[in-house]
Amino acid sequence: MKEAYLYRKLSNKNVQCRTCSHYCTLAPTQRGKCGVRENIDGKLYALNYGKAIAINIDPIEKKPFYHFLPGSHSLSIATVGCNFSCLNCQNWEISQAFKGAKEIPGEIVLPERIVELAIENKVESISYTYTEPTIFLEYALDTMKLAKNAGLKNNFVSNGFMSEESAKLVIPYLDANNIDIKGFSNEFYQKICGGKLDPVLNTAKLMKKSGVWVEITTLVIPTLNDNEETFEKIAKWIYENLGPETPWHVSQFCGSISWRLQHIPDTPVETLEKAIEIGRKVGLKYVYIGNIPGHKAENTYCPKCGTLAINRVNYFVHRYDKNGKCPKCGEDLNLILK
Repeated sequence: MKEAYLYRKLSNKNVQCRTCSHYCTLAPTQRGKCGVRENIDGKLYALNYGKAIAINIDPIEKKPFYHFLPGSHSLSIATVGCNFSCLNCQNWEISQAFKGAKEIPGEIVLPERIVELAIENKVESISYTYTEPTIFLEYALDTMKLAKNAGLKNNFVSNGFMSEESAKLVIPYLDANNIDIKGFSNEFYQKICGGKLDPVLNTAKLMKKSGVWVEITTLVIPTLNDNEETFEKIAKWIYENLGPETPWHVSQFCGSISWRLQHIPDTPVETLEKAIEIGRKVGLKYVYIGNIPGHKAENTYCPKCGTLAINRVNYFVHRYDKNGKCPKCGEDLNLILK
């Protein structure tokens, strides 16, 4: 474990965590909503520091990033824990199931070793993913600094519910961030996720403003966030606040692997196609379908002339672009290539 980087000491040995937008106030022996930060005798500790629960080599498209180092591979790491409690969570075994247990599961793999593994496997980046990277901020940040010095890129796959303090700590070392916009109302976030919408939007805007490459993902859940009004609100917000070049991934929900929504059927492809149509009509240049391997909306097309620039079938990628430009008309495809 490691003393948390962001917290305030209060009276009677209470503390306030400043890591995410819950700003949990904790008495001695209490843990935050994330399940991994504990007040120990008036000091806040990250119990998950260095305790990796997952380390894998993934295609960058799996995150999903479609415009950040396309066709490359990334070393993905995570610890247990999450500051949300999404009913639809598909990684709930590591984000939620441990909560309430005394011991934090995971294998000790320190930041130096993470960077060594990335170099040994000749990947271009490290992804902080699977669970919410904000809740392993100290572990991630220490790794990011070493990775940056080694010439590696860093990327987050995040719910965006981090504090502004946390965002400002990681931004100097962060190259890309895929942020979930799960719905577009506080009611949805409170009922389904155990959080709020505004901090997520604020994080996305701050990341974009600070020069971090941002992509947005929305998991489309039947009966909960699959209506055209929600699609239009999200698409317009992205267009107006992050820019038309910001990729938007609309992904199919699968009830059978969710935490607590097994009764909800998988998202119809037609619903996802409607979201794509709405996103493009609003003016977004790149709207993608997720979890439907082989669908043409996995591909990148030139927003000016419509020429196929990157072909994707699941995680198999074939690039036709010319150094990030359309192979036919030369239009900039907004790719981060190095």
